[in-house]
Amino acid sequence: MKAQNYLIENGISLILKKQKYFPEKPGIYRLSDKYGNALYIGKAKNIKARTKHYTKLENLSYRHTRMISETNNIEITITSTEVEALLLESNLIKKLKPKYNILLKDDKSFP
Repeated sequence: MKAQNYLIENGISLILKKQKYFPEKPGIYRLSDKYGNALYIGKAKNIKARTKHYTKLENLSYRHTRMISETNNIEITITSTEVEALLLESNLIKKLKPKYNILLKDDKSFP
């Protein structure tokens, strides 16, 4: 259990470090493991605000907690619009098949 808490804290710390440089613009973010494999790809109309959600442990589901504990890197891609972000997210999910994305919908209703 201590090892799991350590990994979660490392994931949150990594996101907090990088997140302070993220813009308040639309785009996608990609969480990767230590091997560079995509864990999760998400879209946001405000990347900075959206990624902040992953730093609040008390608000995370078990699935998200596991995902954050495996996170070794977070990358972003800025887009011009939220629609462009949605298309990019969809294409990357189909191409990379991240293990924490569920059927492209990711707990959201399909647009």
